[in-house]
Amino acid sequence: MAFPELLDQVGGTGRFQILQLMALVVPVVLLTMQNMAENFSAAVPSHRCWVPLLDNGTSQAGVTGALSPQALLAVSVPRGPNQQPHQCLRFRQPQWQLLDPNTTATNWSEAATEPCVDGWVYDRSSFTSTTVTTWDLVCDSQFLKPVSQSIYLAGVLVGAAVCGHAADRFGRKRVLTWNYLQTAVSGTVAAFAPTFPLYCLFRFLVAFAVAGIMMNSGSLLMEWTSARARPLVMTLNSVGFSFGQMLMAALAYGVRDWSLLQLAISVPFILSFVYSWWLPESARWLLITGKLDWGLQELQRVAAINGKRAAGDTLTMEHRHLCPPPPVVLSALQEEVSRGQDPVSLGTLFCTPGLRLRTWVSLMIWFAFAFTFYGLALNLQALGSDIFLLQLLIGAVDLPAKMGTLLLLSRLGRRPLQAGSLVPHEMGALRSALAVLGLGALGASFTCVSIFLSELFPTVLRMTAVGLGQMAARGGAILGPLVLLLGIYAPSLPLLVHGTVPLLSGLAALLLPETQNLPLPDTIHDIQNQALKKARHSPPRCVVLKATQL
Repeated sequence: MAFPELLDQVGGTGRFQILQLMALVVPVVLLTMQNMAENFSAAVPSHRCWVPLLDNGTSQAGVTGALSPQALLAVSVPRGPNQQPHQCLRFRQPQWQLLDPNTTATNWSEAATEPCVDGWVYDRSSFTSTTVTTWDLVCDSQFLKPVSQSIYLAGVLVGAAVCGHAADRFGRKRVLTWNYLQTAVSGTVAAFAPTFPLYCLFRFLVAFAVAGIMMNSGSLLMEWTSARARPLVMTLNSVGFSFGQMLMAALAYGVRDWSLLQLAISVPFILSFVYSWWLPESARWLLITGKLDWGLQELQRVAAINGKRAAGDTLTMEHRHLCPPPPVVLSALQEEVSRGQDPVSLGTLFCTPGLRLRTWVSLMIWFAFAFTFYGLALNLQALGSDIFLLQLLIGAVDLPAKMGTLLLLSRLGRRPLQAGSLVPHEMGALRSALAVLGLGALGASFTCVSIFLSELFPTVLRMTAVGLGQMAARGGAILGPLVLLLGIYAPSLPLLVHGTVPLLSGLAALLLPETQNLPLPDTIHDIQNQALKKARHSPPRCVVLKATQL
């Protein structure tokens, strides 16, 4: 392959890679906060019906005698199932008989109550304002809260499909730059949305762009980094998600108003949009798609930043007297370009023999990761009511798992670690403790997914494949929490399903080829060559043994 040689010539691990990593990880931290924002911006505080005796100063002043607020509440709002004031009903008329010590709280009928026709009173001790309190997403409208989250997930799903294909067609940088601007504008507008439908619309647009940022950031990092440094770079990129979760807890703790919180996590994307114009396009993609002059210009830029300007000056398609092009590299490069311009489409991933298995197994792994994560995270709510501490805990557990994965990737390879990190972690007596450990394993799995599955596909289809994987992940994210409904049939059934799906996916990962220290494939021909080399160097006895083990 020609491009790895060109990358080594201009520097595959240098100053440019460090600056690029810093520039791309900052938005990753911010987009993680976008993903987690509704844990806080859509929090549901304690609430009850608005009642005149308590919440109307004129009515309260006309009440004879000095009654405490607790007494006024008792005659105005019935008790709920948890013996606390009912959240969705109030008495049509004050039930003064309930003040009699000999009268029980059950001395009232359903006919004496009515819904909260005058609105609700919310406990604002934790949050001054949330989307729930702004648009009264409680009682008969409580279903709208999960609807907004589903709309956000749908935005990620659609964005993954569109942005993945667009990046393969128009380039990684162009799509990424647009995604930064779309996130900044849509997120800012969402903070001032006057109605709930408009809020959901702009959150959908934010999610659409977030999907593109996640995919294209990883692709640019992989395609500008040498094979040996790729695990380190991609691990540091995934650590950005961990820091984002912890920073979300700290920011939400300090900003208790949902609109200000939405602004705080959206406006910084404007800065990312501005400096993204400095980022070079993927030279690998440019060269493979036939844009040789532009690709070589980007390589020369990188060479200059890495202090290898002299090496970069030799990269030219013009036959100059003092700077002859390296004939072996350029001839191989031109051959790859001719192959890279062969027509490819989404169907190529499912019809090409060397790609079909990789595609199906990758989709299964992406689905299992999101399916298990969301199912596990939903069970973690039982660990405590302090959602700020819970969010911090999720990010803190994620960090050591991802750093440990970096060490294992260079020793065990991608395939066995991907298989081992997708085993069930909820099947045990110490459910809460194992849930926390499970999140750590999922952090390791995410690092493996980001590196391993992107290395499996050629440059001409890499972003399309990653987009498909993100779509499968969103499907898993939607279905994962719904599996908890199976608990009405058998309490252990959700745990069984959440354990079986990642176990099967982990075993399926063993069917994939190892990619450790291999150059990224650029064309379908490269994939086919890898399969031929593997078959040529593998004796039949080993193949039979491996098939038996699987």
